[in-house]
Amino acid sequence: MSGLTASMVEFKANGSSAPGYLAYSDDSLKRPGLIVIQEWWGLEDHIKSVTRRMAEQGFVALAPDLYRGKIAAEPDEARKLAMELNHDTAVKDIQGAVNYLRDLPQVQPKQIGVMGFCMGGGLAGQMAFRGEHVGAVVMFYGGRLRLTDSDAAAVTAPVLGIYGEQDQSISPETIQNNESMLKKYQKPCEFIIYPGAPHAFFNDTRASYRPEAAADALQRTLTWFKKYLTD
Repeated sequence: MSGLTASMVEFKANGSSAPGYLAYSDDSLKRPGLIVIQEWWGLEDHIKSVTRRMAEQGFVALAPDLYRGKIAAEPDEARKLAMELNHDTAVKDIQGAVNYLRDLPQVQPKQIGVMGFCMGGGLAGQMAFRGEHVGAVVMFYGGRLRLTDSDAAAVTAPVLGIYGEQDQSISPETIQNNESMLKKYQKPCEFIIYPGAPHAFFNDTRASYRPEAAADALQRTLTWFKKYLTD
């Protein structure tokens, strides 16, 4: 049985280069490409672990380092890094990561999946209408994304939204707005709210972790990408 290769790589983005963490199976099989977008903490061990887990599930997975090596240990520091992040630049970084995966010979199909958490969840949602060659999107508690009519009309990728009922950082009205907007424009979407789950319930390195909700969310994510990542 083959193992995994996981390492930092550089890819073209924003007219320069950007770093990212790439993981894939050591075999010759063609596999779908997947972008994993960080929480506000940065490209830390948890996101690297998720990237490897998705590689184990059959993807060529790449997590772009949007903070260029900076990692926050405390919420105040994470908040500062997140506020300093230019979202237009971040979207261009993510698009560069998508293009990098498309150019890899082992990636097939050439429509790339995008998933993200917290801050990264909102950015994943933006890629559904700002990105190119994006085949499906899964956003975990992407609270800062509030779709407008023009956003929803421009969506080109099916969107799965995953949330915790007890998430104090995202209003139920925001979730309802995004679902309603996508359905208004007949965009394939599904929104799941886990009873009793807090923000960041998928993060198994923090007290917010809820194993049952996280396991179900992972299966829904895999099913979503399997359904929609096609040429």
